[in-house]
Amino acid sequence: MNQIANHWEDYECIDTGNGEKLERWNQIILRRPDPQVLWPIDHHNSLWNRPHAHYHRSSKGGGHWEYKQNIPQQWNVSYKGLTFKVSPTGFKHTGLFPEQAANWDFMMDCISKAKREIRVLNLFAYTGGATMACAYANASEVVHVDASKGMVAWAKENMHLSHLQDRKIRFIVDDVLKFVAREKRRGRTYHAIIMDPPSYGRGPNGEIWKLEEQLYPLISACLEILDDNPLFFLVNSYTTGLSPTILHNLLSSTIQKKYQKGYIQAGEIGLPITKTNTILPCGIYGRWISQDTSTTKK
Repeated sequence: MNQIANHWEDYECIDTGNGEKLERWNQIILRRPDPQVLWPIDHHNSLWNRPHAHYHRSSKGGGHWEYKQNIPQQWNVSYKGLTFKVSPTGFKHTGLFPEQAANWDFMMDCISKAKREIRVLNLFAYTGGATMACAYANASEVVHVDASKGMVAWAKENMHLSHLQDRKIRFIVDDVLKFVAREKRRGRTYHAIIMDPPSYGRGPNGEIWKLEEQLYPLISACLEILDDNPLFFLVNSYTTGLSPTILHNLLSSTIQKKYQKGYIQAGEIGLPITKTNTILPCGIYGRWISQDTSTTKK
């Protein structure tokens, strides 16, 4: 079951080709690499030659931005009632993954229809797109965990931009496995758990994370802090070679095994490409969803 983030107004994937994508972030046009783009550029689109900024990869790793026009160091984009800071970083990203709006819609729909207290745990929470979506939908508490102090600080900026500072959001800089283990010892539980793990990473104290080795143990550990009446469990991934079927199987052997009154959805998430009316694949997701939620099963 594929999910397409097709409700944006401030973001647009204009065109793709030759390993790159051409995007509009509010009024700023960016040209960035994308490894999923294996088809050629249609050069009839003149915007390819005049973006505001173009990210060039280096053959030695990394890369740099070439600024063709003056642009602000940072600016904002909005999605429904949420507002996020966008800023080109040295590793090609902008601080926001627009395709995740498909997951935000799902979370907001589940939480708003639950009509009960929903505590949410967001792991590998980055700049807080999912955190803000859940808080906006009136989750009773959202706990935002990321190993990067800089990303947590960015998430706090997004909280203020979205005027959510009156909601109960806890920001934690920590290694996710250690945090989950401590929450179990404290006896804390969550009705919804979200995770967007990297393929490889390091915690704040140098802890090494390898997705292939640690995803199943993390999901299993999270099972220990999932409330007796859970709402949903969501895993998102950008890891090359990981298929939706793998996420489906992981959720089936963990969450579904314990909570049988629910169902699993898994598939790709993507962005519509305006020029070609096709879809840019941007990652995969797996969701366990309680049958008690009024979200329609498909």
